[in-house]
Amino acid sequence: MATNTSSLKKKSEQVLDGSDIMELVENQEAFTSFVDHKFKELDKDSDGHLSVKELQPAVADIGAALGLPAQGSSPDSDHIYSEVLNEFTQGKQEKVSKTEFKEVLSDILVGMAAGLKRDPIVILRIDGEDLSEFINGPSYEVEMLSVFSQIVSDDAVLHMRDCIVKALEKLTVDQGMPPSSDSWVTSNIIEPALQSWDGNNQEKLVSQETFLEEFKKVAERVAQNLKEQPVIVAHSENTFDGSGIKRLLSNKFELDKLLNTALENVPKDRNGKVSKEYLRVVLDVVAPSASLPPIGAVEQIDKVVADAFDMINADDGKAVKEDEFKKLLTEILGSVMLQLEGNPISISSNSVVHEPLASSSSLLQPSS
Repeated sequence: MATNTSSLKKKSEQVLDGSDIMELVENQEAFTSFVDHKFKELDKDSDGHLSVKELQPAVADIGAALGLPAQGSSPDSDHIYSEVLNEFTQGKQEKVSKTEFKEVLSDILVGMAAGLKRDPIVILRIDGEDLSEFINGPSYEVEMLSVFSQIVSDDAVLHMRDCIVKALEKLTVDQGMPPSSDSWVTSNIIEPALQSWDGNNQEKLVSQETFLEEFKKVAERVAQNLKEQPVIVAHSENTFDGSGIKRLLSNKFELDKLLNTALENVPKDRNGKVSKEYLRVVLDVVAPSASLPPIGAVEQIDKVVADAFDMINADDGKAVKEDEFKKLLTEILGSVMLQLEGNPISISSNSVVHEPLASSSSLLQPSS
């Protein structure tokens, strides 16, 4: 998978690509010092070991760094918290030594860094400047008339206010607009702009000329609101082009090892055969190594996978020998790869960060 964030040349941005984490982990002296501080901070009774209770703050920090909601918020995220704790305790130890803590923390941080390297996140500070440049720039009329044509084709009769709201929804961070789907952005940025807009044309039907004129008035107010209350947006932009699958398929040793590990946890019948029903389960396990998203995460990818399953009749529920199962999964990966090579799928996401980044997790914050 290729990742592309180059189109976002914003003045106020921070790229989270995992390099800072790897720099820490690979610097033995710095990482040892970091672990010493963290361990001492967590070891409340100073017995040289961490109990399950003492590990909880570290587990919570790791969850926050992974972007999980607080423990107790949902069964799915709680399961991940439990898995993180098990990594430290190996599911049975009641106490964890500093050496064990260091090893597991290193593995977790390296995994997080690898994820960020694969899918970097760009943190943008949207302060109205880019939006002002857009609405006063040479491309404004062409782009907004394109947006206008999309809106009127969606809905034949629209009043000016509705038209402007729909147009704002279609603007992106590229034009300097935070996601209008965010309730905070709607309440604090968009609604005040609409309320202060004195458009007498609010209830009149829209023409291209009046739309361009009235939209600019509202957008100027939005830009002013953003200047007064800048919005922090986490932006990621990924292109699934099959390159990750190609890399995996070219390394037979890695692929076999991965499939063998995945198959260890798959039920088999008394003849040692595996039902094809588990192809999707195993594919989900393999997905990160093939630079694919989890099944269900990206609708367009799910369709490509479904097409690959249909091509080899993978949903007939029959049981097959392990070697045949591996062969089928390899064929599915190959089919998905070819489809993505021919038609890469680009996905971008934007989410408003409602708290300072540094405070969301103290995992990588030095102890005081």
